[in-house]
Amino acid sequence: MNNGFMDPGGNRRNGRVPSEGTMPARAGRELPVLDLEPGRPAPVRERADAARNRMRVLKAAEQLFATRDARHVTMDEIAKAAGVGRATLYRRYPDPASIATALLDEHERQVQGHILNGPPPLGPGASPADRLAAFYIAMTDLLERHLHLVLGAETGSARFGTGAYRFWRAHVRMLLTEARVPDPEGKADAVLAPLAPEVYQFQRHTLGLSQARVTEGLVWSARRLAGGDAPEP
Repeated sequence: MNNGFMDPGGNRRNGRVPSEGTMPARAGRELPVLDLEPGRPAPVRERADAARNRMRVLKAAEQLFATRDARHVTMDEIAKAAGVGRATLYRRYPDPASIATALLDEHERQVQGHILNGPPPLGPGASPADRLAAFYIAMTDLLERHLHLVLGAETGSARFGTGAYRFWRAHVRMLLTEARVPDPEGKADAVLAPLAPEVYQFQRHTLGLSQARVTEGLVWSARRLAGGDAPEP
């Protein structure tokens, strides 16, 4: 994994992150590019056949994880679904958990790419309140679609050690600074706290709140904290 980002796709007006490939790239970045696994050496250039196999494995695993608890999916099942040999699979991934982490990395990089280079309100060019609300909308979309992956990779104290969390934190701190919120450094983690996967799981599956209702509460918070008219979820 290198320090680059996937080419960002298009972006709906309300801040959700859509499929890839629908938005032209922009020049310039407002945040540092962060590796999701800091300290890991950059890999050599991937061969075309290896890249194809990797994408087949990730696609097959994601389909399996979406229908079953990832902890109960075996490497043999993933290899069979992807149409690759077990040796090919183990050469890159030691276990299903590592594949889940790789899948989450891909999805988080897409959101990061939109934040850096996408159109407003998620990307540059909107007010801090608009961008913070769009960030909440994009992140609840990510949690809704990939909660099973996030719960396996970013729970408890492990969440704070990821490069992704440092990226989200830097982005939020920047927006709070632009909005002239007092002590943005001290408030950044409080803004991110509602996005902890355990909190979202509790709201959705214990309290039975809809995704729209959870998102509406976060957008309301963005308006109150950063001011302005933030986009509706």
